[in-house]
Amino acid sequence: MKLPVFQTDNKDLSLMQTKWRATLDPVLANPSLQSIILENVALKAGVTHVNHKLGRKPVGWRVIRLRNAAQVHDNQDDNQRPDLTLDLVSNTAVSADLEVF
Repeated sequence: MKLPVFQTDNKDLSLMQTKWRATLDPVLANPSLQSIILENVALKAGVTHVNHKLGRKPVGWRVIRLRNAAQVHDNQDDNQRPDLTLDLVSNTAVSADLEVF
């Protein structure tokens, strides 16, 4: 996402827009700002296919809450549908809150 720049004959406004865009575009491009929180995701022992609801391939994910001790990693390199699902591998059944971006 980029900050829009409006065409104007006002030189001061044009310079301000250029400065604002240079400052804000890197912040707006941060994929973490376009994240979705998935609450109470039931992960089984082994692979769980989670619908991430992004509508695109995720850039990353993180566990923001685990309700029991567990080790979780992804299997995205082998995921046939990364645009739809996040394939997570857990060593035990656990409920988790995930941030997907």
